[in-house]
Amino acid sequence: MSTKTPQSPQPSAGLGRREWLKTTGAAAAVATGAGLGLFGGKAPAFAQQRELKVLMWSSFVKEADVEVDRQAVEFGKAEGIKVAVEHINNNDLPARGTAAVESGTGSDIIQVWENFPLLWESALIDHSDLVREAGGNSIYKVYRDMVDTGKGYAGVPLFGTGALYAYRKSTFQQAGVKAPATWDEFLTAGTGIKKLNMPVGQALGHSFGDPRGFCQTLLWSFGGKSVDEKARVIINSKETRRALEFLKEFWFAACDESGLAWDDSSNNRAFAANAIGCTRNGASIYFVANREFQQKGNPLVQDIGHFKDVKGPAGSRHDFTTYTMSIFKYSKVQTAAKNYVRYSFRDDNMDKLFLANGGYINPNTPKWENHSFWKQHPVLEPFKDLPHDAVHSAWPGPVDRRGSEAVAKYIVVDMFARAVKGDSVEGSLSIAENELKQIYKS
Repeated sequence: MSTKTPQSPQPSAGLGRREWLKTTGAAAAVATGAGLGLFGGKAPAFAQQRELKVLMWSSFVKEADVEVDRQAVEFGKAEGIKVAVEHINNNDLPARGTAAVESGTGSDIIQVWENFPLLWESALIDHSDLVREAGGNSIYKVYRDMVDTGKGYAGVPLFGTGALYAYRKSTFQQAGVKAPATWDEFLTAGTGIKKLNMPVGQALGHSFGDPRGFCQTLLWSFGGKSVDEKARVIINSKETRRALEFLKEFWFAACDESGLAWDDSSNNRAFAANAIGCTRNGASIYFVANREFQQKGNPLVQDIGHFKDVKGPAGSRHDFTTYTMSIFKYSKVQTAAKNYVRYSFRDDNMDKLFLANGGYINPNTPKWENHSFWKQHPVLEPFKDLPHDAVHSAWPGPVDRRGSEAVAKYIVVDMFARAVKGDSVEGSLSIAENELKQIYKS
């Protein structure tokens, strides 16, 4: 994969280094001991021990972590501060953030997914000025919704990740089936490829992304919803029953049944190992296959196709996982923290991160849809449009702490998992309804 950008977006919201330095103000730099290049590029003695702690996910694309770490070192030299970036499993980020809120200590910045910043609002600074600089209302709505407190913003959304179904074209051809557009067609296709011992691979456990995305889109496509616009629990419906009944059939006819114990990386490994023929995932499967092709000539990348979430009786709808950087009020280096966030969403730095991810992320504004990368990798082009019609995981209910709690407790995922494990549809549905009512009782 080329790392050059013949046609990158033109800077608009980002700041060049010279302009960025100007905006912070010399007085603020001296007051915080941030450095900001005022000492000939070398931090003064009293600033040597200052540290900015950043906590974020360990990406599925390891090259992205390398680029993040490189930018942290580069920023630290310019800012005159040590930047310590810690990468951890995505599932562990909400717990670390909650612990920081409760203890009043921890990382200065946490990059977390979905709308968890709304749960921590009281412990976070208002990021409204940074959101304006990052693109303001041009930032995709589904991204802004994750941090919009109604009075300001609980973080700055930098990028998001969407999902399509990656499939092996040769397997589908051998089975005599085509990329499906509906769940009925998918049942036929999945049954065909499973007979070739190349089933659909789908995680259905407690990992942060794959099970939630799959189950939500399935529920919505049949017309089921957890809550309505007024936060009334409405999951107990004929539409939800149909979705549960369909998955019980689809799971055994088309899927690798060990998916109940999978995490978010299991399907990536299974696809690469020629153990499954189709799976719902971000662009990381293609990225890794393309890297293998460039380095070792592995032809798998040429066999990968993608199709969008299929339609059910109510059409199709998908969620989107957003990633936000949030600064805590207890931070002793808030000026440096804000400058680090600015540095991260600057166009030249986002461009490098975007390319390092190889199509796995969608930066926060539509201008990145014009990036030359998409034309260079046309099999990934469907990913670029996903943020436009995406919704949040609590849709159509409000984006608030109740929705976050329902996601964190895997209520919808567990409802579907219980059904495929053999519990009755009514029993699976009743447990989910009661759990949701406990959350939305107020």
